[in-house]
Amino acid sequence: MSETATKKKEPGMATLVIVLFAICAATALLLGLTNYVTAPFIAANNEKTTQEAMAAVLPADSYDEVEYTGGDAMVQAVYKAGDAGYVVEVKPATSFSGNLTIMVGVDNTGACSGISITSTGETSGLGSNASKPDFQAQFVGKTGEVKVTKDGGDIDLVYRVSTDDGHIDALTGATITSRGVCEAVTSAIAAAASMG
Repeated sequence: MSETATKKKEPGMATLVIVLFAICAATALLLGLTNYVTAPFIAANNEKTTQEAMAAVLPADSYDEVEYTGGDAMVQAVYKAGDAGYVVEVKPATSFSGNLTIMVGVDNTGACSGISITSTGETSGLGSNASKPDFQAQFVGKTGEVKVTKDGGDIDLVYRVSTDDGHIDALTGATITSRGVCEAVTSAIAAAASMG
């Protein structure tokens, strides 16, 4: 009995490269198509989020973007909120994730009228608590330079509000995020003041 050994020919390097290229091209095409189809919906959702945030921090009939010529790189955009004041979009340099965007309302007296977190990558259950109403309510009425205190009292003078009678209590386990939000509010107040 003769045994005929049939060997299966293994694919060559060129065949592997061609197959891998075809898979990558198909995947890239599908990702591009998905981006093309979803881009208008994402833009509309972002615009809706922006409008809702502006209305939450400083209610007004209209919001018109104005040119900001100040030197603060954290200020992303400034909107004139009718006759009520300004809404400033700020991305603070100090945040745990580096991906924190905040809308800050500044009324005609130069005081913070409210804040809204529009984008965050902060740690869930810690820095993400900056979106909670109790934390955000501390900023209403603040003027000048806003800073945090770690202990809820006046012992830690380094982190106390320097121009207000009050202070901002830091989020437990998220002091960096708390400082970032304070930094954003301070920048927004200064940007609004520079607008005249």
